[in-house]
Amino acid sequence: MTRPVAVLSRADWEPRAHAHERRAAAHADPFVARRHRGAKHPVEDFLFTYYTLKPAQLKRWHPGTGVVLLDAAGRAAEKFYRPLTGPELTALGLGASSGAVTVDAAAVRERRGAAVDFARAVLGAHARNPGFFGCFGLHEWAMAYRSEDNELRHEYLELRLGAEGTDAVVESSRIRCTHFDAFRFFQPQAVPLNELRPTRESQRRLEQPGCLHATMDLYKWAYKLVPAIPSELLMDCFELARDVRETDMQAAPYDLSGWGYEPVRIETPEGKAEYVRRQRDFARRAEPLRRRLAEAVDLLDPEHTTGGAAA
Repeated sequence: MTRPVAVLSRADWEPRAHAHERRAAAHADPFVARRHRGAKHPVEDFLFTYYTLKPAQLKRWHPGTGVVLLDAAGRAAEKFYRPLTGPELTALGLGASSGAVTVDAAAVRERRGAAVDFARAVLGAHARNPGFFGCFGLHEWAMAYRSEDNELRHEYLELRLGAEGTDAVVESSRIRCTHFDAFRFFQPQAVPLNELRPTRESQRRLEQPGCLHATMDLYKWAYKLVPAIPSELLMDCFELARDVRETDMQAAPYDLSGWGYEPVRIETPEGKAEYVRRQRDFARRAEPLRRRLAEAVDLLDPEHTTGGAAA
Protein backbone atom coordinates (compact mmCIF):
# COMPACT_ATOMS: atom_id res chain seq x y z
CA MET A 1 0.00 0.00 0.00
CA THR A 2 0.99 3.64 -0.29
CA ARG A 3 2.86 4.54 2.88
CA PRO A 4 0.20 5.90 5.26
CA VAL A 5 0.42 9.52 6.28
CA ALA A 6 -1.98 8.98 9.17
CA VAL A 7 -3.74 6.26 11.16
CA LEU A 8 -7.08 7.55 12.39
CA SER A 9 -9.17 6.04 15.16
CA ARG A 10 -12.94 6.20 14.87
CA ALA A 11 -12.87 9.00 17.43
CA ASP A 12 -10.61 10.90 15.01
CA TRP A 13 -12.28 10.25 11.66
CA GLU A 14 -15.97 10.13 12.53
CA PRO A 15 -16.19 13.82 13.60
CA ARG A 16 -14.40 14.76 10.39
CA ALA A 17 -16.93 12.77 8.40
CA HIS A 18 -19.85 14.49 10.14
CA ALA A 19 -18.29 17.93 9.74
CA HIS A 20 -17.77 17.31 6.02
CA GLU A 21 -21.36 16.14 5.58
CA ARG A 22 -22.65 19.35 7.18
CA ARG A 23 -20.34 21.50 5.07
CA ALA A 24 -21.37 19.80 1.82
CA ALA A 25 -25.05 19.72 2.77
CA ALA A 26 -25.09 23.53 3.01
CA HIS A 27 -24.68 23.55 -0.79
CA ALA A 28 -26.14 20.20 -1.85
CA ASP A 29 -29.43 20.26 0.05
CA PRO A 30 -30.67 23.61 -1.34
CA PHE A 31 -29.91 22.39 -4.86
CA VAL A 32 -31.94 19.23 -4.30
CA ALA A 33 -34.81 21.32 -2.90
CA ARG A 34 -34.75 23.65 -5.93
CA ARG A 35 -34.72 20.70 -8.30
CA HIS A 36 -37.76 19.17 -6.60
CA ARG A 37 -39.77 22.37 -7.03
CA GLY A 38 -38.50 23.04 -10.57
CA ALA A 39 -36.58 26.22 -9.68
CA LYS A 40 -33.24 27.30 -11.20
CA HIS A 41 -30.32 29.32 -9.87
CA PRO A 42 -27.70 30.66 -12.32
CA VAL A 43 -24.81 30.46 -9.85
CA GLU A 44 -25.52 27.72 -7.32
CA ASP A 45 -26.88 25.08 -9.73
CA PHE A 46 -23.78 25.10 -11.96
CA LEU A 47 -21.73 23.10 -9.47
CA PHE A 48 -24.25 20.24 -9.77
CA THR A 49 -25.51 20.49 -13.36
CA TYR A 50 -22.35 21.24 -15.35
CA TYR A 51 -20.15 19.24 -12.99
CA THR A 52 -21.23 15.65 -12.52
CA LEU A 53 -20.66 14.75 -8.87
CA LYS A 54 -24.06 14.05 -7.34
CA PRO A 55 -25.16 15.77 -4.11
CA ALA A 56 -25.09 12.51 -2.13
CA GLN A 57 -21.60 11.77 -3.43
CA LEU A 58 -20.39 15.23 -2.45
CA LYS A 59 -21.63 14.66 1.11
CA ARG A 60 -19.77 11.34 1.51
CA TRP A 61 -16.49 11.84 3.39
CA HIS A 62 -13.22 10.22 2.26
CA PRO A 63 -9.82 10.53 3.96
CA GLY A 64 -7.78 10.33 0.74
CA THR A 65 -4.91 8.08 -0.28
CA GLY A 66 -2.46 6.83 2.33
CA VAL A 67 -4.73 7.19 5.36
CA VAL A 68 -5.77 4.19 7.48
CA LEU A 69 -9.18 4.25 9.17
CA LEU A 70 -9.64 2.09 12.27
CA ASP A 71 -12.95 0.54 13.29
CA ALA A 72 -14.18 1.07 9.74
CA ALA A 73 -14.59 -2.49 8.46
CA GLY A 74 -17.94 -1.60 6.91
CA ARG A 75 -16.21 0.71 4.47
CA ALA A 76 -14.15 -2.11 3.00
CA ALA A 77 -17.10 -2.94 0.74
CA GLU A 78 -17.13 0.57 -0.75
CA LYS A 79 -15.65 1.11 -4.19
CA PHE A 80 -11.89 1.69 -4.09
CA TYR A 81 -11.54 0.72 -0.41
CA ARG A 82 -9.92 -2.42 0.96
CA PRO A 83 -9.02 -3.94 4.33
CA LEU A 84 -5.36 -3.97 5.30
CA THR A 85 -3.47 -7.23 4.80
CA GLY A 86 -1.79 -9.15 7.61
CA PRO A 87 1.73 -7.82 6.89
CA GLU A 88 0.39 -4.27 6.69
CA LEU A 89 -1.37 -4.66 10.04
CA THR A 90 1.81 -6.05 11.59
CA ALA A 91 3.93 -3.22 10.21
CA LEU A 92 1.57 -0.70 11.80
CA GLY A 93 1.28 -2.57 15.08
CA LEU A 94 -2.41 -3.31 14.52
CA GLY A 95 -4.38 -6.48 15.12
CA ALA A 96 -6.75 -8.32 12.82
CA SER A 97 -9.73 -7.04 14.82
CA SER A 98 -8.84 -3.37 14.31
CA GLY A 99 -11.21 -3.01 11.36
CA ALA A 100 -8.49 -1.14 9.47
CA VAL A 101 -9.27 -0.03 5.91
CA THR A 102 -7.64 2.27 3.41
CA VAL A 103 -8.23 3.67 -0.04
CA ASP A 104 -6.96 1.20 -2.64
CA ALA A 105 -4.57 3.42 -4.57
CA ALA A 106 -3.61 0.63 -6.97
CA ALA A 107 -7.27 0.09 -7.91
CA VAL A 108 -7.77 3.81 -8.47
CA ARG A 109 -4.70 3.90 -10.73
CA GLU A 110 -5.88 0.86 -12.64
CA ARG A 111 -9.46 2.06 -13.21
CA ARG A 112 -8.85 5.79 -13.52
CA GLY A 113 -5.38 5.93 -14.99
CA ALA A 114 -6.48 8.17 -17.88
CA ALA A 115 -8.00 10.67 -15.45
CA VAL A 116 -4.84 10.58 -13.31
CA ASP A 117 -2.66 11.27 -16.36
CA PHE A 118 -4.89 14.06 -17.65
CA ALA A 119 -5.13 15.72 -14.25
CA ARG A 120 -1.35 15.55 -13.89
CA ALA A 121 -0.85 17.23 -17.27
CA VAL A 122 -3.44 19.96 -16.71
CA LEU A 123 -2.24 20.75 -13.20
CA GLY A 124 1.32 20.88 -14.51
CA ALA A 125 0.32 23.39 -17.21
CA HIS A 126 -1.55 25.39 -14.59
CA ALA A 127 1.69 25.60 -12.61
CA ARG A 128 4.02 26.39 -15.52
CA ASN A 129 2.06 28.84 -17.64
CA PRO A 130 1.80 32.55 -16.87
CA GLY A 131 -1.69 33.79 -16.12
CA PHE A 132 -3.52 35.70 -18.86
CA PHE A 133 -5.57 38.54 -17.38
CA GLY A 134 -6.97 40.12 -20.54
CA CYS A 135 -9.94 37.90 -21.40
CA PHE A 136 -12.51 39.89 -19.33
CA GLY A 137 -14.91 36.95 -19.22
CA LEU A 138 -15.88 37.37 -22.87
CA HIS A 139 -16.43 33.63 -23.26
CA GLU A 140 -19.96 34.04 -21.87
CA TRP A 141 -20.62 36.88 -24.30
CA ALA A 142 -19.39 34.72 -27.19
CA MET A 143 -21.87 32.04 -26.07
CA ALA A 144 -24.67 34.60 -26.50
CA TYR A 145 -23.40 36.23 -29.72
CA ARG A 146 -26.10 36.63 -32.39
CA SER A 147 -28.43 34.70 -30.15
CA GLU A 148 -31.38 35.45 -32.37
CA ASP A 149 -29.99 32.80 -34.75
CA ASN A 150 -29.40 30.10 -32.12
CA GLU A 151 -30.70 29.08 -28.72
CA LEU A 152 -29.11 30.83 -25.74
CA ARG A 153 -27.08 28.61 -23.44
CA HIS A 154 -28.99 30.07 -20.46
CA GLU A 155 -32.38 30.32 -22.10
CA TYR A 156 -34.20 31.43 -18.94
CA LEU A 157 -32.03 34.55 -18.48
CA GLU A 158 -32.49 37.94 -20.15
CA LEU A 159 -29.61 39.73 -21.84
CA ARG A 160 -28.65 42.82 -19.85
CA LEU A 161 -27.83 44.90 -22.98
CA GLY A 162 -30.23 43.12 -25.32
CA ALA A 163 -29.13 41.11 -28.36
CA GLU A 164 -27.76 44.07 -30.34
CA GLY A 165 -25.84 45.47 -27.37
CA THR A 166 -24.37 42.05 -26.60
CA ASP A 167 -23.27 41.58 -30.21
CA ALA A 168 -21.67 45.04 -30.23
CA VAL A 169 -19.54 44.21 -27.17
CA VAL A 170 -18.34 40.97 -28.77
CA GLU A 171 -17.54 42.62 -32.11
CA SER A 172 -15.59 45.47 -30.50
CA SER A 173 -13.51 43.23 -28.20
CA ARG A 174 -10.41 41.12 -28.45
CA ILE A 175 -11.42 37.54 -27.61
CA ARG A 176 -8.65 35.22 -26.48
CA CYS A 177 -10.23 32.28 -24.66
CA THR A 178 -7.74 29.54 -23.72
CA HIS A 179 -10.19 27.06 -22.18
CA PHE A 180 -11.68 24.32 -24.35
CA ASP A 181 -14.72 23.73 -22.14
CA ALA A 182 -15.68 27.38 -22.52
CA PHE A 183 -14.75 27.64 -26.21
CA ARG A 184 -16.82 24.61 -27.18
CA PHE A 185 -20.01 26.45 -26.15
CA PHE A 186 -19.32 29.53 -28.31
CA GLN A 187 -22.06 30.37 -30.78
CA PRO A 188 -20.89 29.20 -34.24
CA GLN A 189 -20.63 32.80 -35.44
CA ALA A 190 -18.28 33.63 -32.55
CA VAL A 191 -15.82 30.79 -33.12
CA PRO A 192 -13.78 32.65 -35.81
CA LEU A 193 -13.49 35.65 -33.48
CA ASN A 194 -11.40 33.74 -30.93
CA GLU A 195 -7.64 34.11 -31.38
CA LEU A 196 -7.08 30.50 -30.32
CA ARG A 197 -8.60 27.14 -31.24
CA PRO A 198 -8.38 25.21 -27.98
CA THR A 199 -9.07 21.46 -28.12
CA ARG A 200 -9.36 18.76 -25.50
CA GLU A 201 -5.82 17.65 -26.30
CA SER A 202 -4.34 21.16 -26.25
CA GLN A 203 -5.89 21.67 -22.81
CA ARG A 204 -2.89 19.74 -21.49
CA ARG A 205 -0.64 22.67 -22.44
CA LEU A 206 -2.96 25.70 -22.58
CA GLU A 207 -4.36 25.63 -19.04
CA GLN A 208 -3.31 28.78 -17.18
CA PRO A 209 -4.06 30.24 -13.76
CA GLY A 210 -5.76 33.42 -14.98
CA CYS A 211 -8.64 31.47 -16.50
CA LEU A 212 -11.73 31.40 -14.29
CA HIS A 213 -12.90 28.12 -15.79
CA ALA A 214 -9.51 26.49 -15.19
CA THR A 215 -9.79 27.56 -11.56
CA MET A 216 -13.31 26.15 -11.27
CA ASP A 217 -12.06 22.92 -12.83
CA LEU A 218 -9.78 22.27 -9.87
CA TYR A 219 -13.01 20.94 -8.37
CA LYS A 220 -13.46 18.64 -11.38
CA TRP A 221 -9.98 17.13 -11.08
CA ALA A 222 -10.61 16.60 -7.39
CA TYR A 223 -13.92 14.74 -7.74
CA LYS A 224 -12.75 12.67 -10.71
CA LEU A 225 -10.21 11.05 -8.37
CA VAL A 226 -12.52 10.53 -5.36
CA PRO A 227 -11.99 8.71 -2.98
CA ALA A 228 -8.24 9.24 -3.42
CA ILE A 229 -8.68 12.98 -2.75
CA PRO A 230 -9.37 14.08 0.85
CA SER A 231 -12.90 15.43 1.13
CA GLU A 232 -11.68 18.57 2.90
CA LEU A 233 -9.65 19.41 -0.22
CA LEU A 234 -12.62 18.54 -2.44
CA MET A 235 -14.78 21.04 -0.54
CA ASP A 236 -12.08 23.72 -0.62
CA CYS A 237 -12.08 23.37 -4.42
CA PHE A 238 -15.88 23.30 -4.53
CA GLU A 239 -16.24 26.49 -2.51
CA LEU A 240 -13.63 28.32 -4.59
CA ALA A 241 -15.44 27.18 -7.76
CA ARG A 242 -18.70 28.52 -6.33
CA ASP A 243 -17.14 31.95 -5.70
CA VAL A 244 -15.61 31.97 -9.18
CA ARG A 245 -18.94 31.04 -10.74
CA GLU A 246 -20.53 34.07 -9.07
CA THR A 247 -18.06 36.42 -10.76
CA ASP A 248 -18.29 34.43 -14.01
CA MET A 249 -22.02 35.15 -14.17
CA GLN A 250 -21.82 38.70 -12.85
CA ALA A 251 -19.45 39.48 -15.74
CA ALA A 252 -21.65 37.65 -18.25
CA PRO A 253 -24.16 39.49 -20.47
CA TYR A 254 -27.16 38.31 -18.43
CA ASP A 255 -29.40 40.26 -16.06
CA LEU A 256 -29.14 38.54 -12.67
CA SER A 257 -30.85 41.28 -10.67
CA GLY A 258 -33.68 38.88 -9.85
CA TRP A 259 -31.18 36.81 -7.86
CA GLY A 260 -29.62 39.84 -6.16
CA TYR A 261 -26.39 40.02 -8.20
CA GLU A 262 -24.92 43.30 -9.39
CA PRO A 263 -23.21 43.09 -12.80
CA VAL A 264 -19.49 43.44 -13.36
CA ARG A 265 -19.82 45.66 -16.44
CA ILE A 266 -16.86 44.40 -18.47
CA GLU A 267 -17.99 46.60 -21.37
CA THR A 268 -16.62 49.57 -19.36
CA PRO A 269 -13.05 50.35 -18.24
CA GLU A 270 -14.15 50.23 -14.60
CA GLY A 271 -15.77 46.83 -15.09
CA LYS A 272 -12.69 45.45 -16.83
CA ALA A 273 -10.49 46.63 -13.94
CA GLU A 274 -12.81 44.99 -11.40
CA TYR A 275 -12.83 41.75 -13.37
CA VAL A 276 -9.02 41.63 -13.48
CA ARG A 277 -8.81 42.38 -9.75
CA ARG A 278 -11.06 39.42 -8.98
CA GLN A 279 -9.30 37.25 -11.55
CA ARG A 280 -5.94 37.80 -9.85
CA ASP A 281 -7.44 37.13 -6.43
CA PHE A 282 -8.91 33.83 -7.62
CA ALA A 283 -5.54 32.84 -9.11
CA ARG A 284 -3.88 33.48 -5.73
CA ARG A 285 -6.52 31.44 -3.91
CA ALA A 286 -6.27 28.62 -6.42
CA GLU A 287 -2.51 28.12 -6.21
CA PRO A 288 -2.33 26.30 -2.83
CA LEU A 289 -5.27 24.12 -3.87
CA ARG A 290 -3.52 23.23 -7.12
CA ARG A 291 -0.41 22.26 -5.17
CA ARG A 292 -2.42 20.07 -2.79
CA LEU A 293 -4.17 18.38 -5.71
CA ALA A 294 -0.85 17.79 -7.44
CA GLU A 295 0.55 16.19 -4.31
CA ALA A 296 -2.51 13.92 -4.06
CA VAL A 297 -2.06 12.88 -7.70
CA ASP A 298 1.60 12.11 -7.00
CA LEU A 299 0.56 9.79 -4.17
CA LEU A 300 -1.47 7.80 -6.68
CA ASP A 301 1.46 7.43 -9.05
CA PRO A 302 4.72 8.23 -7.25
CA GLU A 303 6.87 7.40 -10.31
CA HIS A 304 5.56 10.61 -11.93
CA THR A 305 5.16 14.07 -10.52
CA THR A 306 2.84 16.94 -11.41
CA GLY A 307 5.13 19.69 -10.22
CA GLY A 308 3.15 20.09 -7.04
CA ALA A 309 5.78 22.26 -5.40
CA ALA A 310 5.93 24.76 -8.24
CA ALA A 311 4.89 28.29 -7.42
